[in-house]
Amino acid sequence: MLHSKLPNVGTTIFTRMSQLAAEVGALNLSQGFPDFDGPQALRDAVCRHIAAGHNQYAPMTGLPALREQVAAKIARCYGSSVSAEHEITITPGATQAIFCAIQALIQPGDEVVVFDPSYDSYEPSVELAGGRCVHVPLSQPAFAIDWQRLSDALSPRTRLIILNSPHNPSGALISRADLDRLAELIRQRDIYLISDEVYEHLVFDGAQHDSVLSHEELYQRAFVVSSFGKSYHVTGWKTGYVVAPPALSAELRKVHQYVSFCGVTPVQWGLADFMAEHPEHVSELPGFYQAKRDLFCDLLAGSKFRFTRAAGTFFQLVDYSLIRPDLDDVAMAEWLTREHGVAAIPVSVFYQQAPKDLRLVRFCFAKREETLGQAAEKLCAI
Repeated sequence: MLHSKLPNVGTTIFTRMSQLAAEVGALNLSQGFPDFDGPQALRDAVCRHIAAGHNQYAPMTGLPALREQVAAKIARCYGSSVSAEHEITITPGATQAIFCAIQALIQPGDEVVVFDPSYDSYEPSVELAGGRCVHVPLSQPAFAIDWQRLSDALSPRTRLIILNSPHNPSGALISRADLDRLAELIRQRDIYLISDEVYEHLVFDGAQHDSVLSHEELYQRAFVVSSFGKSYHVTGWKTGYVVAPPALSAELRKVHQYVSFCGVTPVQWGLADFMAEHPEHVSELPGFYQAKRDLFCDLLAGSKFRFTRAAGTFFQLVDYSLIRPDLDDVAMAEWLTREHGVAAIPVSVFYQQAPKDLRLVRFCFAKREETLGQAAEKLCAI
């Protein structure tokens, strides 16, 4: 008889809501993917490399040309010098990168601090490694770190803390002051970090992304994860990367080589070409997505939903308590999808134990203006 290693895990809410949206013909603002394509020059580059026969295994750590472009971007954006050879690993997506980092670090009985609401892949990855997640709720409404709760959560078994900034689902940002305070808290402890920074270039209103890559002390104990899929509007390409000091990268690569061995070769070639030819792309992303955020929020201004504009990511949380306070957020997401034709994600699924009065759903605004307009019209009519 099979004994499940993940007995409490079923189909993710993202899959369920996308399926429901397709079944009822709703606009899908639930799962986090654009409804528009990535840059034409990037798609052309991948096609060119497929035609040129670049279709066999890439090096396990990633194509040197792509790792060099990542190193150049890090130097340009964060003023940090990292080794393309020894500190950057290309992976088939950021989720796989996080999984491999957790498997490299966590031993049976280890504890991992995650901040709720947290992305759903963290805990199953920890459980598969034999560890246990310790959930620390972020303070509301700002979704900021509660430093007393974090301090109280640390124990001799704490092996890892997982950060996520810009934060999914709230869009909140971790500041340099936060990173300094974290460094002080764990300085004398044998604790490592995974910093999930897949939305690193989606930061709005003139703010900056304070990366662990630019914090010399914390970086020495960190795996920093990012996503080409998020930054180049090609989530289906499932390509990401991890940056870590040489000793940590070596341990991560031991796991990575037996999970997937390498990423998709022509995609890596195409990304390397595009990054070299269009370094301005990432610097234009804040304005590109802020315009979409502002359009969506401006159109919702006349609705009964309440919200604070997201500081980052391509997600917008809205409070629906003036509309259907009788419904929990899972029921509300289904009601919006079935009855009003707009799919959302309930925020409670990101918690181990959500606040009882939580009345928040998450919309993705990485959509065409036409899609956002149609969705807002439906939502304002409620």
